[in-house]
Amino acid sequence: MSYQYNIGCSLENLKGVRDFIRKSLRSHVASDVVLNEIILALDEMCSNLMIHAHHCNPDHHLEMHIEVAQKGKVIFEIMDDGEMFDINRFREPNIDNLVHEKRKGGLGIRLVKSIMDEVIYTTLNGRNVCRLTKTIK
Repeated sequence: MSYQYNIGCSLENLKGVRDFIRKSLRSHVASDVVLNEIILALDEMCSNLMIHAHHCNPDHHLEMHIEVAQKGKVIFEIMDDGEMFDINRFREPNIDNLVHEKRKGGLGIRLVKSIMDEVIYTTLNGRNVCRLTKTIK
């Protein structure tokens, strides 16, 4: 099964993203805990792209694809034309430093990588593609 959703890059649209994911995966994911983890990870990725790559410009858009493959593998792709942020080169900050500096933020990518089985950032036909994969048991 395939699902697609287009999102304006305003943080107000994140509720629609969460609802889309929940409705798309409801019949594919038996565990509410796993479903909520997936929603959290994708919400984090979309909000990061909206804030950092698109500066919350509602005229810019993200495109989300969900592909539910055989054997419980689910592939999520978030595509955009914004400033490139390569999650593969992102160096996670040391947690002790974050606490010491009393800094908000900096843990989202770590959270996403801990929830998803694979996170890859590439370009395809001049567009940025963030591909996240999760195997559902």
